[in-house]
Amino acid sequence: MERYCFARPTHEYLDFDPGADFDTQVVVKTNVAEVLSRELRRRSWTRETVALGTNTDPYLRAEGRYRLMPGILTALAESGTPYSILTKGTLLRRDLPLIAEAARHGAGASVSISLAVADPDLQRELEPGTPSPQARLALISAIRDAGLDCHVMVAPVLPGLTDSTEHLEALLGQIAAAGATGATVFGLHLRGSTRGWFLQWLQRTHPELVFQYRSLYRRGAYLPPEYRAQLRARVAPLLARYRLTGHAPMARAGAVSSEVAAPAHPTLF
Repeated sequence: MERYCFARPTHEYLDFDPGADFDTQVVVKTNVAEVLSRELRRRSWTRETVALGTNTDPYLRAEGRYRLMPGILTALAESGTPYSILTKGTLLRRDLPLIAEAARHGAGASVSISLAVADPDLQRELEPGTPSPQARLALISAIRDAGLDCHVMVAPVLPGLTDSTEHLEALLGQIAAAGATGATVFGLHLRGSTRGWFLQWLQRTHPELVFQYRSLYRRGAYLPPEYRAQLRARVAPLLARYRLTGHAPMARAGAVSSEVAAPAHPTLF
C-alpha cells in the first residue's frame, strides 16, 4: 500500500475508512473471471482496450492466494479484447507466458511497471509491503526477456522527497539499464480524502515539508503549472539521454512520455 495512493477514497463507497481500512482491507471478487467472460460475450461489447491496474493493483499479495488474474487474462484473450496492465507486483512474472501469447498472437497486451522511488529505505517508508525497487527492476528485465515492451510509470514524483534531479537521474538510469522501453513522469496529486491522510502522515514523518505541501496544493489537487513545467524541463533531457521516450501503452493521441501532467485514467472493466 502507498501513503499517497489516489484510490484511497474509493474505499469510502464500501463504508471503509480511506486510511487504516485501505491499508488493511482488500475486497476480493472471487467470481470475477466468470462474470467478465459473460460480459465479454455481449453483442454490445466492442473490444475496447481494458486497463488493469489503474485504480487497484491486480497483483496485490492476495492474488497469490486467489489466482484470479490467469482467468481474467484468458477471458480477455479468448474474446479478442486487448488489454494493458499497470502494477508494482512481482507476481506478474507468473503470468508472463499468457501475456506474451496475447501480445504476439491475440488482440494485444501491454505491460507497465510502477516505480517512483530509487532509495530502498524511502521506498519502504512510502510504500510499505510493496516489492522493493530492485525486485521491480528485475521484473522489468524479465518482461523484456519475455519479448514484451515494458513502460515504467515514474509516478508520483513527491516534492521534497523524490523530485531532485539527482534522484530522478539515478532512477531513470536504473530503469534504462533494466531494459525499459519508455517512462512517464508526473507529480503527486492529492484528491479527496487522500489529501488529509497524506498530510497527516507527512506531519508525523516529515514535518519540515508540511508547509511546502500546503503551499503547493493550496489551490487544488494538482501541482501548480509552474512546478510541472520546471519538472518537465528537468525530466525531458533525462528521458532522451536514457532513451526512455517511448509512448506509454494507451497514451492519448499527441501525448508524450516526458509530459508532466495529471495522469489519464482509461476505462476499467
